[in-house]
Amino acid sequence: MSTGELLSIEPRELQFPFELRKQISCSLQLSNKTDNHVAFKVKTTNPKKYCVRPNTGVVLPRSTCDVIVTMQAQKEMPADMQCKDKFLLQSVVAGPGATPKDITSEMFSKESVNNFEECKLRVVYLPPPRPPSPVREGSEEGSSPRASVSENGNSSTSEFAAASRAYADRVEPPDNSTEARALISKLSEEKISAIQQNNKLKQEVELLRREASKSCSGLPFIYVVLVGLIGIILGYLLKKT
Repeated sequence: MSTGELLSIEPRELQFPFELRKQISCSLQLSNKTDNHVAFKVKTTNPKKYCVRPNTGVVLPRSTCDVIVTMQAQKEMPADMQCKDKFLLQSVVAGPGATPKDITSEMFSKESVNNFEECKLRVVYLPPPRPPSPVREGSEEGSSPRASVSENGNSSTSEFAAASRAYADRVEPPDNSTEARALISKLSEEKISAIQQNNKLKQEVELLRREASKSCSGLPFIYVVLVGLIGIILGYLLKKT
């Protein structure tokens, strides 16, 4: 975990289980440690290779925000599974009630603000998940397929054929890696969708809170107008009588 004065970032490395011709996503969790609104911006040295959602935003006081980083499908295997790509997360204290629409590029200028932080994140490639090991049915526990030898030192033909079939079943695993990868991909998409919905709900709640505060500030003026109208009507009625 990277810990700064404004935001805590988990994890510090962007880890991608590398697979050819497949989009891969990972998530970052930003935790606001202050009582202020904190704006953030995510940059990368290879913007054509990665998609960041959201790449800018506002983390509410004492709350969290999830950022999804998606690596586009790659056609070639990297040398030695090494990656030189880097990410930079910038954060700055924003004004009270700030929303993503209030974010500007000038906010992240080092010369213009004091409460400004930067955190560098590196990319790590992980080997793809291995399919589950097959379990050979019908074999005895702790035994290996081998032909039994008769008393005269010659193996029988039927026993040797049965042992050969059992050995072939053991070394040829069932082709279930495709189903496993499809399930992992489906779960990743559902997680990304849930995180995006959570961020959207947080923004809508903040907008409703700001609108409610504005409406509450207008009530005293309406009250004064109503009292004035009632006073005029009563004065008119008293003069008439």
